[in-house]
Amino acid sequence: MSEENKEKLHIRLRVCDSEIPIRIIREEEEVYRRAASRVTSIVNVYNNRAQGKKSTIDILYMALIDIALKYEKEVKRNDTKPFNDILATLTKEIEEALDDNR
Repeated sequence: MSEENKEKLHIRLRVCDSEIPIRIIREEEEVYRRAASRVTSIVNVYNNRAQGKKSTIDILYMALIDIALKYEKEVKRNDTKPFNDILATLTKEIEEALDDNR
């Protein structure tokens, strides 16, 4: 058995009314299970709001948009590029000031 296969685990995730078989890295099982639970929870919220008014696919799309929106906000919140740019500018100015004093 290869080293890669030893680390993989076959699990079945319960998402809404479905069981999804997947193969994952053993150390990530808890994260996958929490993610499946979160998806189910968000879909249930939209399902309860739109009882009988929206199709199943529309409810799933609304849940996907909700999840993607949260993801995009988190990515933007964790964007360090502006800080890195400021640090680079400050570093350059400090180095120039030190060179002028020599």
